[in-house]
Amino acid sequence: MDPHQRQQFDLLLATAGERFVERIVQRCAGAENALARLRADPQGEGVWLDQFVAAIFQDFLLDSPAGACFVLQAIAKRPTAPPAPGPIEAMLQQMARRAFADLLASRVEEVMEQAVSYG
Repeated sequence: MDPHQRQQFDLLLATAGERFVERIVQRCAGAENALARLRADPQGEGVWLDQFVAAIFQDFLLDSPAGACFVLQAIAKRPTAPPAPGPIEAMLQQMARRAFADLLASRVEEVMEQAVSYG
């Protein structure tokens, strides 16, 4: 991946992380509750990780095969669940969204742990 693309991906991840933290902290009435819910059920009430990732992909125009490839190229070494069989376009989107959601959740957990620790 070219350095400018890496920088764009890092900015995307940081922006998504900030937005996601803000939303789940508001929805879950505080950072401690949000962190607990994220860990217990990322798709649960007030968290809805996959819905958030789908919206981010739409907002940043990544809901295409090229967008999915951009994300997958940035996180090529991360493991992810295999996609459900189907058209290649759908499989790329599934892999990109799942891998991005997993990365986002782990980054958000780190940030929220620090926020909870420092009060």
